[in-house]
Amino acid sequence: MPTSKKELRLEYKNFRKALSFEDIEEKSLAIANQLIQMPIWDKSYYHVFLPIEEHKEVNTEYILHLLSGKDKEILISKSDFESRKMTHFLLTDNTKIKKNEYNIPEPVDGIEIPSSKVEVVFVPLLAFDVFGNRIGYGKGFYDKFLAECKPETVKIGLSFFEAVNQIDDVFESDIKLDYCVTPEKIYQF
Repeated sequence: MPTSKKELRLEYKNFRKALSFEDIEEKSLAIANQLIQMPIWDKSYYHVFLPIEEHKEVNTEYILHLLSGKDKEILISKSDFESRKMTHFLLTDNTKIKKNEYNIPEPVDGIEIPSSKVEVVFVPLLAFDVFGNRIGYGKGFYDKFLAECKPETVKIGLSFFEAVNQIDDVFESDIKLDYCVTPEKIYQF
């Protein structure tokens, strides 16, 4: 079993490619149902990624419905590929979403909210290990964003697949997850 980020990134991209639309919907709903059991619902500001359909990411629509039903403040981001920074906006009924050149759905504009206000972050990933280390797409957007958040911000990875034993090439700048939720299990680190 590969353990380097590069090998795992490639392997898990291939695992995702094999998923059907029905698999993604079923697993995404199961992940949202797992979240209901978590001790995170006393917070106010929740950051959610909007999935890149072409990458077969977790469909966060179910989580958006859950947050909306609980009357939570939902934040979504716009990515700046030059600075590798994310700007966060409050999701409202008036928010216009448009895909950028990388097919990432993003808010066109809106009410900007600083990273320091975020209390819970749902983190996209390709793979993670039993220690809470994660592998994303390798651009560092989430590491920068999570470093800007308060230390007590709850970081929750969302994964279609279970944990690997260990990711070997973890850097000090990599920010660990507090939890990772799969269709089958909630991991706490």
